[in-house]
Amino acid sequence: MKRILVTGGLGFIGSNFIRMMLEEHPDITITNLDAVTYAGNPANLKDIENEPGYSFTRGDICDRDLVFSVLDRQNIDTIVHFAAESHVDRSIEDSSVFVRTNVLGTQVLLESALKCGVERFVHISTDEVYGSTPDGSFSETDNLAPSSPYSASKAGSDLLALSYHKTHGLPVIVTRCTNNFGPYQYPEKLIPLFTTNLVDGKKVPVYGSGKNVRDWIYVLDHNRAVDFILENGSPGEIYNISSGNELNNLEITGTILSLLGMDESMIEYVADRPGHDWRYSLDSTKLRSMGWRPEYDFETAMRETVSWYRENEWWWRPLKR
Repeated sequence: MKRILVTGGLGFIGSNFIRMMLEEHPDITITNLDAVTYAGNPANLKDIENEPGYSFTRGDICDRDLVFSVLDRQNIDTIVHFAAESHVDRSIEDSSVFVRTNVLGTQVLLESALKCGVERFVHISTDEVYGSTPDGSFSETDNLAPSSPYSASKAGSDLLALSYHKTHGLPVIVTRCTNNFGPYQYPEKLIPLFTTNLVDGKKVPVYGSGKNVRDWIYVLDHNRAVDFILENGSPGEIYNISSGNELNNLEITGTILSLLGMDESMIEYVADRPGHDWRYSLDSTKLRSMGWRPEYDFETAMRETVSWYRENEWWWRPLKR
């Protein structure tokens, strides 16, 4: 039986991961360690909080005594590390919490994992660590060139995690994924922000020309990739996770407008943010050659996602007050 610690499990991707893993692997146990920040919402897992095999501990990953205690007491053998400050705009306003959580918090987890003999440590990262590219796609061996304080803090945590494998033999794997979307995403991110704004009859703020390009992946495809890597990945390796759904922000906006029966008059162009990367793109050949493939087509996943936010105002409306 795997005994998994998931950090940041009340966040968007982590909560979807926990729910999926408990549904698909009844023989595992999951301990969810989350500091319950603004983006860590207990409502994300309210439906499974009493499930056998699931337990929750409120705490900060920078708290060395707590992290060690949880790993030791729960006899954890696997860590999936989602916990991170992740909003680029917030990192531009104040980078200190990003450095603390993303770098120092990761160091605490790595050190505790080493002391407790953890058998697998999957560190969840982002395509943003590679920076922008006008064409082509980044592979796992490309140099890192982060543009924002957020992506710089994630690049630092990636390198730190990999150093624990090289120096100490800790069985660390790093994953880097493209933009996620789906249910339970905090409404500061583009798709839930735009959907909930439009439900409320408010315009949507598009940065600059709206032509910045991202590759969009449904959150369950990302999580199934992480599960696949847990079983099949090799320590010390990096795995890119991407879907091939490259669209610019205007195209994403147009999709949301169409699904809600609205037109471009609801778009409000705003000043671009500093250091806004033009295009992210990942080559996931390495992972696909091992047998993983995304299962959801973009149009269906977007339709289901927009419908979820329309039907679950109880979840997002308190977050936008």
